[in-house]
Amino acid sequence: MRHVHGRARRAGAALAAVLTWAGLLAGAVGCTADGASGPGSLGKPRAPEEVIAVAPDDGDKGVRPGRALSVQVSSGRLESVRVVRTQDAEEQTVPGRISADGRRWRPDDGRLALAARYAVDAVAVDDEGHRSARHTTFSTYVPDQRFIAYVTPEHRSVVGTGMIVSLGFNREITDRAAVERAVRVTSEPPVEIRPHWFGRDRLDFRPEEYWEPGTEVTVDLRLRDVEGARGVYGLQYRTVTFTVGRSQVSLVDAEQHTMQVRRDGELLGTVPITAGAPKYPTYNGKMVVTEMYEMTRMNGSTVGFGGEYDIKDVPHAMRLTETGTFLHGNYWASAATFGEANVSHGCVGLRDVKGGSSDSPAGWFFDRSLVGDVVEVVNSDDKKVAADNGLGGWNMGWNEWKTGSALK
Repeated sequence: MRHVHGRARRAGAALAAVLTWAGLLAGAVGCTADGASGPGSLGKPRAPEEVIAVAPDDGDKGVRPGRALSVQVSSGRLESVRVVRTQDAEEQTVPGRISADGRRWRPDDGRLALAARYAVDAVAVDDEGHRSARHTTFSTYVPDQRFIAYVTPEHRSVVGTGMIVSLGFNREITDRAAVERAVRVTSEPPVEIRPHWFGRDRLDFRPEEYWEPGTEVTVDLRLRDVEGARGVYGLQYRTVTFTVGRSQVSLVDAEQHTMQVRRDGELLGTVPITAGAPKYPTYNGKMVVTEMYEMTRMNGSTVGFGGEYDIKDVPHAMRLTETGTFLHGNYWASAATFGEANVSHGCVGLRDVKGGSSDSPAGWFFDRSLVGDVVEVVNSDDKKVAADNGLGGWNMGWNEWKTGSALK
């Protein structure tokens, strides 16, 4: 019996030891549940979103351009950040830099693009050398309303020395300063070029004097995502270039019924003309050729003359104003009219034949002209052409022209 009792006593001691260790382990687990450190929490990695903070948030949609894009860590440092913008089906890496302390990444351009998707990939290293990686995406606001600029002259064109760069907008611009800052006009050789607003939908650029022949002009439009009016954003990121050709300035004397054509300062020829009749005089002032047509239709009802004329085959027509002033060939007036009388409805007419001929005075002049050439009218009984009628900006003095900028 003593032997059996001894074994029972040893078994009881062993059981007590097991229960004691179980109690210690249970206590350890209980401490971990209460927030104290224990074996179960040692070395547990933090989630990437706890380590790397990205703004805007992952999955955000319709993010406005005023929101800031940033990547940062509260401890450790950023090892690498790559941001890719997808816009108009094109991918582009967003340039940016990590701060000196390694805690923050910011883009070089703080403004977000509109109608774009952004993908952010960042890697961070903590103080113990553990790496965390995070991938997020978000998309930006898609505007309901956009504006564009129509540029005069055409890209890669060769123009006369009187060309004025003119931007016509399809929507009214209320923040003219923002739009003006997004347009840059430069030349080679360099010359001072200044802007002038005409109302809220047109912005012109010109130098003080006519361009020098051979000048190369570049028009940079950086209007994409520029807010030109409340809720209306630009759509273009475009460059237009053109070359200034030879100089040609023609002087129309409405009283003498002649036009002197000068090429690079030298008299090229004197052409007899007919200008506006006393009831419909031709504008005085400097006008610029903006369009050239071998043949076009002229209908008086489109310019306020009712049904007084409708000529379907006007030859060698060159537009001088938006209100309908042309320099064109005339085959319906008698040959004796040219150089002797003013009979037109405000245009400048040169003798021509039906169908047009290069051998006529009108054909001779047309073949030697460029868009951008200057035609100046003097001694007419009408007022001076307005600066915004066609490319009439040369009729405005330089000081007055410069006051038309929205940037003060």
